[in-house]
Amino acid sequence: MKHFLLASAASLALGASAYADSYVFDPGHTEVRFYYNHAGLSEQSGEWTVSGGQVEFDADDLAATKVSVTIDASSVDTGVTDLDNHLKGSDFFDVGAHPEITFVSTSVAQTAANSITMIGDLTIKGVSKQVTLDFALNHNGPHPLGQFIEYYEGDWIGVEGGGELLRSDFGVGMFAPLTSDRVRLAISAELKEGGW
Repeated sequence: MKHFLLASAASLALGASAYADSYVFDPGHTEVRFYYNHAGLSEQSGEWTVSGGQVEFDADDLAATKVSVTIDASSVDTGVTDLDNHLKGSDFFDVGAHPEITFVSTSVAQTAANSITMIGDLTIKGVSKQVTLDFALNHNGPHPLGQFIEYYEGDWIGVEGGGELLRSDFGVGMFAPLTSDRVRLAISAELKEGGW
């Protein structure tokens, strides 16, 4: 997936407007990747595609920031077709019955000049659990490519972050802990103010 969550997600800027602005994910430059240990032999990874969501951001009140993300569960991509098909089935994500993965923030705290900690509800396979994600702000303002390409005109936010979760908490714990239960999320996102 050259696109996804994770809310996350997500995203914050410092020193913009005095009210909440709405930012929309650029699907071509948003990635939600997951990493796990495979039976002690190696670290493996995959990714999902973000299919919707937005960030409401107020530079003067970071605690008021709100993030929502929707991921297409069937977009899971490990680079191995047989594994992807297994992950989509009932042993894991059961995408026929649960086509979406969602994240909705519940609180945000500023941790440094350009970083925040976000807590929110992650729902996978119909199970909702609270997760904590840390994000760093890479960019807030006009996109550097906006002067050359119309698509990038306007103000943008760029963020990177992530966190950890136990997949067994969400009903996708097959083969744990032989294949690690703990999964690391890595989220990189570009968002445009107001969308397109």
